[in-house]
Amino acid sequence: MKSAGLAAVLSFFVTGLGQIYNGQIGKGIGFIIVYAISWAMMFILIGFITTPILWIWGMVDAYKVAEKINQKSN
Repeated sequence: MKSAGLAAVLSFFVTGLGQIYNGQIGKGIGFIIVYAISWAMMFILIGFITTPILWIWGMVDAYKVAEKINQKSN
């Protein structure tokens, strides 16, 4: 069983950490890398759009995947 709330909170603090908690190591590392690139792209302004989108997407994805994992366990 995975805590969906914990997965979302972990992704709140570090984008991709919730995915790693859910056992999706590659996806979590991918989120971390893409988020870092997006953060760096703030110098050319596009990062101001992509960074919050990735941050929210990471939290929502971590929550939904944890819920799916819990449904499969039941």
